[in-house]
Amino acid sequence: MVTMAATDLEAITGFLASIGIPLEARGLDASTFLPGVTVEGGVIVYDPALLTWPGDLLHEAGHIALTSPGARHSLSGRIAPELQELHADEPEVTAWAFAAITAIGLHPSVLFHPGGYHGKSEGLIFTYMNGVCPGVGGLVAAGMALNPARAAAAGLRPYPSMLRWLRE
Repeated sequence: MVTMAATDLEAITGFLASIGIPLEARGLDASTFLPGVTVEGGVIVYDPALLTWPGDLLHEAGHIALTSPGARHSLSGRIAPELQELHADEPEVTAWAFAAITAIGLHPSVLFHPGGYHGKSEGLIFTYMNGVCPGVGGLVAAGMALNPARAAAAGLRPYPSMLRWLRE
């Protein structure tokens, strides 16, 4: 029997692979910042046996996606603020991850799970589901998404739809 978590994991890893985020499933020790997931040289490495929250893969993928292509290989472990670029900080990463969970078709609670976001998961679900999305301005400024006015003028869909998933 396939569990919901396995289905979520398969949906998330399939999506990330389809947009060009490199992934590797293999054993990890228990000392990773997030349970069962880390970043090594711009690659998301996860241990299915230790991964508690599949949505954590999306947040880490956001860090990779919002880093310029030439610098992605430098991302490892816990992503330090000094490695982040303009419009690639936590609000933008979180907005990117919400757009991804929306595109995948999973409930936001898979991303904003009870074990993360400093106990503010319920508030983040409420906020994003009601169209208040911190970080979207950075995605728009980076040319990755459109706000409602620009989307309407261009005949395209606004955030949480994305123009592109990876920073160029």
